[in-house]
Amino acid sequence: MIALSTNETEIATVAVRKINGNPIHPEHHWRYPVVDETHDLLPYGEMTVARWTRNEVGAFEASHQGHAEYHCIGLNLKCTSLSFEYAGRTIVSGRVTAGAVQVTAPAVPVSVRFESPADVLHLFVSQEALAECFEDLFGQAHAGEIVLSDPRIQRDPTLERLAQALAVSHSTDASSGKLFTDSVCLAIVSRLVSRHFTAAARQTREAAALPQWRMRRTIEFIEAHLSDSIGLADMAQSAGLTRMHFAAQFRRATGLRPHEYLLRRRIEHAQQLMTRSKQSMVEVALSCGFRTQSHFTAVFKRFVGDTPHSWKVKTNVAR
Repeated sequence: MIALSTNETEIATVAVRKINGNPIHPEHHWRYPVVDETHDLLPYGEMTVARWTRNEVGAFEASHQGHAEYHCIGLNLKCTSLSFEYAGRTIVSGRVTAGAVQVTAPAVPVSVRFESPADVLHLFVSQEALAECFEDLFGQAHAGEIVLSDPRIQRDPTLERLAQALAVSHSTDASSGKLFTDSVCLAIVSRLVSRHFTAAARQTREAAALPQWRMRRTIEFIEAHLSDSIGLADMAQSAGLTRMHFAAQFRRATGLRPHEYLLRRRIEHAQQLMTRSKQSMVEVALSCGFRTQSHFTAVFKRFVGDTPHSWKVKTNVAR
């Protein structure tokens, strides 16, 4: 059995509760756990875990309309090649590594085409289990149903270790591993709920874009001081903000860090000088705020793809 780290143990013991869990069931049909040998039915408990294993080499296609009341968490146990569609949209096509995780929300149709052997754990999770995890993690009940709505492939070392621990436990001691299985399943769900709502909180707190009037003041300041040594504090002061708030809002508005924007403008200004004046490369570098020609050359090549001299020669030839 794989020993869990301290953090993983804390996740697994987020609360002591009774779980209507079940041993790991086989899947004779993709995403349909065999709970009873004569029926392919999903039990109406809080969580159920099943294993889809396919050893054949050829291609295989399967689909599922989505369980009406359950999220399905797919935990990939081995590298495989596949195409996976979620609500008609291709999420992944190609090689998927061991440890990859995908979450399907209730009632969402999915389909898959395996191009190679596969081994996947499917954890079916009810609203009751999600609600309990949320309350234990955040100290309050969640208003309304919980929907983990990001279907993209996730890669998380903690989830990978938990999935492997679940698989190894099942294969070595299935009869006495129910408590361990339930604890690890709970740890997986808690981890995903925590990641989902922490990310949502970050997006809520994310800085607004820098207002246009502040952006104009910042750009005017930059244009007037391209040859000077400008720091983040100087740019923030021109906009009337603290450095932290300015940097976040500027990046939100432009998609660039302030320092990267400044370098881009300096290189663009250098290109203008090189085509419109007869200044030497050293003079151009100093006029654009670079202390040395070597630094200017390195930055120019990073943004343009050529050294200043090569770019100037090509530009003159093209003209």
